[in-house]
Amino acid sequence: MIKRLTKKKIINMCGICGFVKFDKRVSVEDKKIIENMNNKLIHRGPDAQDTVTFDNIALGFTRLSIIGLENGMQPIYNEDETVLLVCNGEIFNYIELREQLKSKGHVFRTSSDVEVIIHLYEDYGMEFLNMLNGQFAFALYDKRKKKMFCARDQMGIIPFHYTLVNNTFIFGSEIKAILEHPYVKREVDLTGLDQVFTFPGLSSPRTMFKNIKSLENGYYLTVNDNGQITNTEYWDLIFPEGEVKMNGKTEDYYLEELETLFDRAINLRLRADVPSGLYLSGGLDSSMITMRVNQLAPKVKKEAFSIDFIDSQHSESVYQKLIAQESNSKLNQRTFFHNDISERLQHSVYHSECPIKETYNTASLSLSESVRDKGIKVILSGEGADEFFAGYVGYRFDKMRGMNVNQFPIETLESDIRKNLWGDQSFFYEKNYSEFNELKKKLYSTEVNASFNEFNCLNHQVINKDRINNRDVLNKRAYIDYKLRLVDHLVSDHGDRMAMANSVEVRYPFLDKDLIEFSTRVPSELKLKDFTEKYILKKMATKFLPKQVFD
Repeated sequence: MIKRLTKKKIINMCGICGFVKFDKRVSVEDKKIIENMNNKLIHRGPDAQDTVTFDNIALGFTRLSIIGLENGMQPIYNEDETVLLVCNGEIFNYIELREQLKSKGHVFRTSSDVEVIIHLYEDYGMEFLNMLNGQFAFALYDKRKKKMFCARDQMGIIPFHYTLVNNTFIFGSEIKAILEHPYVKREVDLTGLDQVFTFPGLSSPRTMFKNIKSLENGYYLTVNDNGQITNTEYWDLIFPEGEVKMNGKTEDYYLEELETLFDRAINLRLRADVPSGLYLSGGLDSSMITMRVNQLAPKVKKEAFSIDFIDSQHSESVYQKLIAQESNSKLNQRTFFHNDISERLQHSVYHSECPIKETYNTASLSLSESVRDKGIKVILSGEGADEFFAGYVGYRFDKMRGMNVNQFPIETLESDIRKNLWGDQSFFYEKNYSEFNELKKKLYSTEVNASFNEFNCLNHQVINKDRINNRDVLNKRAYIDYKLRLVDHLVSDHGDRMAMANSVEVRYPFLDKDLIEFSTRVPSELKLKDFTEKYILKKMATKFLPKQVFD
């Protein structure tokens, strides 16, 4: 179990919910409503729960205590109690921010990491968001301005959902809390369902529920007292136009910078006063983190958790055991059988809040059960490396297509769909969509197909095409993977939801804000060298990873 001895602090992974009534004050009945909403999030925060109502505001908070100190409950207030905050998540660089704010005269009420949000807001307004290196979703209310601000972290690791109905703004970490409000109807969003069929998963702001939205990563909401709501982007992954080249820098320069940022990302995510663990699949990314943690914290006990399969085709047990031994980690290995899927399927869908196409969510759920049973609340995981360092086979296919002078012609309908989606008729992403449209229609009833063109997700914008226009094909795919595969699928319904179902917090070193911003400046030839995926990561890992994992 990894334990870093740092200043005493409180870090909470939790659930938040609430509502703002634009036409009247909260009533006795509203107090019961917010309690019901909050109760739906107890799995996110089983250690303590609380609600607060005042004026036209109701807020709920459930706490998963990473440290059992007494002053970590929320809402948290500023010095004169004119600003209050409920926040799900954590700010990893809070120690540095806290010292900076103290030097400017700010007085802290708690030892909580998220209290820096309130004081940063006092100094900078919402411009402070990119000063945060963390994973968070919060609602901050300014009593003087009578405004609520709601934000989701840069990579969308922490979920935030909301709706506006009957002059009431309603929000929650999970949709199940929002559905507890009597104003909210339970209706299917067919475009959301069609996204699940068509893409890796749902993509914000869509959800499976009509009129309930998911706040996009890198966005914040401003909720005015008059009912006006504005949605503002404060961050996105911006790749340079054209091909990213070496520009006189050496490979060693990029390797040194990558290693510095990788180590810093891990160190920040080891900030906790409770035991932490590691997800260890036996693959490159989780093995890199596990081995590097051992170098950064060699004297502490480390617990690694993995899933193994009974058939040799899928088992990576030999690599899991190798890395555990090399990193001085105790391996907690759980064998996953076919019946483990059926036993967890309904539970998995309930927490995902959307249909699932792959059964690995059930394996992820089983993994977090192992962590919970061991009494561990914090886990480091390896997601993110594939999307930002060319780790999927599609990146190799793109390169092969670019080398083939004899390109096959693209039929008109498919060309139009690609141009509408990506602004590039020659870019292929996963499938031929014109053919897939015909397949989808066979899944829908006659009544549903009557409005197919209206809800077909291919007729709705899913990404900002300006962000991939005139970009190198590798970075074009990286941006689309980041938006459609990573944010709302791998780190949301697969990551956050399957872990928090068992009250476990997952941290992602490869999704460190500074590291992924650096990845946009890494030349494509260092991500996919010849046909070697994640070349620069593998080159860095040769210093500390056993050769068998590469092979």
